[in-house]
Amino acid sequence: MQVQMTNVTRLCSSKSIVTVNGQFPGPTVFAREGDLVVVRVVNHVPYNMSIHWHGIRQLRSGWADGPAYITQCPIQSGQSYVYKFTITGQRGTLWWHAHISWLRATVYGAIVILPKPGVPYPFPAPDKEVPIMFGEWWTADTEAVISQALQTGGGPNVSDAFTINGLPGPLYNCSAKDTFKLKVQPGKTYMLRIINAALNDELFFSIAGHPLTIVDVDAVYIKPITVETILITPGQTTNVLLTTKPSYPGATYYMLAAPYSTARSGTFDNTTVAGILEYEDPASPSPAAFNKNLPVLKPTLPQINDTSFVANYTGKLRSLATAEYPADVPREVDRRFFFTVGLGTHPCAVNGTCQGPTNDTRFAASVNNVSFVLPTTALLQAHFTGRSNGVYSPNFPAAPLVPFNYTGTPPNNTNVSNGTKLVVLPYGASVELVLQGTSIQGAESHPLHLHGFNFFVVGQGFGNFDPVKDLARYNLVDPVERNTVGVPAAGWVAIRFRADNPGVWFMHCHLEVHVSWGLKMAWLVLDGDRPNEKLLPPPSDLPKC
Repeated sequence: MQVQMTNVTRLCSSKSIVTVNGQFPGPTVFAREGDLVVVRVVNHVPYNMSIHWHGIRQLRSGWADGPAYITQCPIQSGQSYVYKFTITGQRGTLWWHAHISWLRATVYGAIVILPKPGVPYPFPAPDKEVPIMFGEWWTADTEAVISQALQTGGGPNVSDAFTINGLPGPLYNCSAKDTFKLKVQPGKTYMLRIINAALNDELFFSIAGHPLTIVDVDAVYIKPITVETILITPGQTTNVLLTTKPSYPGATYYMLAAPYSTARSGTFDNTTVAGILEYEDPASPSPAAFNKNLPVLKPTLPQINDTSFVANYTGKLRSLATAEYPADVPREVDRRFFFTVGLGTHPCAVNGTCQGPTNDTRFAASVNNVSFVLPTTALLQAHFTGRSNGVYSPNFPAAPLVPFNYTGTPPNNTNVSNGTKLVVLPYGASVELVLQGTSIQGAESHPLHLHGFNFFVVGQGFGNFDPVKDLARYNLVDPVERNTVGVPAAGWVAIRFRADNPGVWFMHCHLEVHVSWGLKMAWLVLDGDRPNEKLLPPPSDLPKC
């Protein structure tokens, strides 16, 4: 992968963006379950760079996970690094993206993991597979956008468009020529590998006149469900089967994606991106011809803040839980954690004025009131070499130090503390984590991503988590297994996972603006006793800070 600057024009405006191999979106990585993947990343741009292989388990290979200052120092300009990892027990759609500052705005691509040779899908094989990547486009330079926001303490300027496979499409200014078109034939089944690579927006997605059957989320098979509309948060993937109409329909169909958000209007990009589903015209003399003069049908998406649609949708997702693809949910729990996730404030600099919620505050975000500060050296290296002093402390709070009515009227003091704190887990511990959203600066949904693990979503609900009532309602039979989960707006979600992967593992909101404000933390899983339970030593070309 050659990381290089490339000139790209969208919405009638050109700019130089960071790309991989000059492609936007970047190239798809194809592999099979069980493969060893080796990718050499060479940095030719003036920015520090690192690449995260989102959703890859990285068993004992944490050095290849990619988040800057967590598992590695970034690859500096003119330097390179070889990412090496084995894909163990995973098949489906994942993705890769830059994991430093806001560079993932343009540095991203799909990872397609096929089953082992001879192993079928647990659903009828599609006739064709197509990646669909949602992105978010700024006419301005995104590095300038976040840098300005962090200086003023205010919210960053919102994006100008959403994209499908890098294209904004006909609903945006002068972009009809830049439209993603899915060309299909009647009576066929297409598998869409859908990935939300947008920076700051959860998205609804629907195709007019065509229900979608979901068969896989975050590279884990689920019990197939058929829906008109999917919801996908940044970081998540969803494989759907699309069956075309049995005969030529004489119409063209819009596929639309638009945001789901409960945040204040003006704080996110409230636009809609369209692609086009086109049928080949059998009556046309030339092969693969498409008629331009057909009626265009549009789907209806849910309301922008339809929290009940989202709760119903996520509640329907269930693991396959068969003998071949079991749901190995931890039944007993060794360590329980309760984390609040949400926004807060930092005081403005002395005598300064800021553009935060009030003119003497800056926006911040935190987990259990700790706004995470990235160290200047990589956490995994500090742990591995035994030099953690002054880099991180192992005392991240297991529960809020000051409990409050999390989803009720916010407390008067919304200031958060700063720190680089980790939770330390013994190898093999089974963990339950309740993520509780708060209403501070407004109740929002937070898509939380855990590196290095999949987890089971055993429960979710609105309001404040009730350990007695809510525990009784957990699904421990076939909960969905994933790597990124939306913490409901003014609600909670409970997850379980087994700490069977030694290393330092980042956990953060996948809305980039909240990451920048500090909604992130890390887990340190210690080595186990057996040789195959220990973190491997770092590669010799690991970048230096």
